[in-house]
Formats: sequence, structure tokens, C-alpha cells
Amino acid sequence: MITTNNNIVLGSKSPRRQSLLKFIVNDFKIRTSDINEEYCSKNADDIVEEISEKKSKSIKIQKEEILITSDTMVFYENYKLGKPRNKDEAFKMLSMLSGKKHYVYTGITFRTLSNITTFNEKTEVYFRKLDEQIIDYYIENFNVYDKAGAYGIQDFGAVLVEKINGDYYNIMGFPISKIYYNLIDFMRGDGIEYRIITKGKIT
Repeated sequence: MITTNNNIVLGSKSPRRQSLLKFIVNDFKIRTSDINEEYCSKNADDIVEEISEKKSKSIKIQKEEILITSDTMVFYENYKLGKPRNKDEAFKMLSMLSGKKHYVYTGITFRTLSNITTFNEKTEVYFRKLDEQIIDYYIENFNVYDKAGAYGIQDFGAVLVEKINGDYYNIMGFPISKIYYNLIDFMRGDGIEYRIITKGKIT
């Protein structure tokens, strides 16, 4: 567990990301802003990094604060799957993913007043072959409209998934293992004071 005297700022209003960050950081603030998520990049990994960095630069920070922003997208072949706007879009997305492999990419940016770094995580997700009944049930009983690709692996959507290759938490939009170790390296490189809590002790 990382502690930094409340110097870490999460640039996200997502309850899932806030909950996941609590796994590795015991004190942080929330600060968000709305941006136009248009992008110029062509490749999936570059797209999520571009948007994550764009989010970061739209949020003001103070001296000694470390801002964390991220962006997650689902890609099937050459198609980017965003959040469905209605039931028909959700049904089409889940039907497209049925029995197939797709990718989840997350771009993450750390920024202080003097330094910035951006990286990404990629996870392969294999869906089971889905019948119309289970797709309809999922759409009607769970909130699919705030999720890229129209599913969440943390709810009943888990039964849609046959297997994954990569970080499970990346599918939820926040690859906590990679964030944890990269954040420590970033703070060391930037000269930011931090402590690690292990077994009830601060080191």
C-alpha cells in the first residue's frame, strides 16, 4: 500500500476506478473535468494513451501532487466499441463479440508539474458463443450503457467470458498491478516522497 500524505489525485469520476485505486493507495483525492475525447492516433494503444494524456492536461494540479488519469477502449478487429446508446446497439455489440476474441486497452498517465509519463495495458478477452436469450437477459438486468463493449466482467457479464490473457483488472479499466509498480518508479524518478505500508508497518 502506497501512502503519500494525500498527494495523489485520481482524475476520474468512475466508481470502479476509485474502488480499485484503494487497493494500492490509501490516501488520494478526486478531481475531474469533461473533455472532448476525439483523437488523431490510428493504433489502439496510441489512441488510449492520447486520450489519457488529454484528460491529464485538462485537470489542474498543485505542487507535489501526482495526477493519475486513464482511458479504456474495447477493440474487435478494426472496430472500436464504445458505450452503447441503446438496447439495439448493445445487442449488436454483444452479438459481434459472441464466440470471438477481442482486446481491451487502457492508457494511463501520471503527471506532476514537472514530469509526465504515459503507458498502456492490453488484455485479450475470449467470449463464449452466446445465444440471444442470455444477451437479452444481460442487457435487461444490468447496466450495460456505461461500459465500453456493452459488458462488465465484474458483474453477470463474467459468464459471457470463456478466458482472458492478461490483466483481469484492465478489463475493468484500471490495471492495478502495472499502475502500482509504474507509480513507484515514477515517484522515485520525480523525487516525490512516499512510503509503503507492509504488514501494518510503514517503511
